[in-house]
Amino acid sequence: MGSEEEESIEQAAAARRERLEALRAAKNLLETPDEEETDVNNDVNVKFRNYLPHDKQLQEGKLAPPKLPKFEDPVATAPPVEEKKEDPFLNIAPKKPNWDLRRDVQKKLDKLEKRTQKAIFQIMEQQEKEKQLAEENGGQDDDSGN
Repeated sequence: MGSEEEESIEQAAAARRERLEALRAAKNLLETPDEEETDVNNDVNVKFRNYLPHDKQLQEGKLAPPKLPKFEDPVATAPPVEEKKEDPFLNIAPKKPNWDLRRDVQKKLDKLEKRTQKAIFQIMEQQEKEKQLAEENGGQDDDSGN
């Protein structure tokens, strides 16, 4: 029994050593840069348009700002129309002081407006009927007089 336990412990230790060596090898591969990658990084030409780096080697890659052509806006060249300057304190109060009263009474005014229109229409109809009766009576009076 003792030898079997020792063998299993040794096997477990050997397996652990192999795993640790594999992890170390993987760590070393990650830490050491490849030759191909370093060559690619050195060939990269970095251009800085809006950023001024602190490193002097990188400052060589700073580009001059682009020069834009002059743009003349035809609207801006026309002289602005001078507006009358009003006293700002006049605009504090509403222009019509009874606006709230009009708002409250507007429904009633609308009803009255409809009734007024109906009444005017009825009066016009009455006057038209009276006119027609007067014409009919007037035409009969002329015939009977002859």
